[in-house]
Amino acid sequence: MAFGFGVLRLGPGDFWSLTPRELAAAFDGLHGKTQRAAPARHALQALMQAFPD
Repeated sequence: MAFGFGVLRLGPGDFWSLTPRELAAAFDGLHGKTQRAAPARHALQALMQAFPD
């Protein structure tokens, strides 16, 4: 909670709506750990067709 409220400066609603995976990604991002590569163009287009908004 100290990380979410103090370091990330999230409000209570935003903090409690995070998934553990999202919180871990924020922690990793602040500590310089590498991220996954972006999806390939065809994978992104398939996602956009499946979930238009």
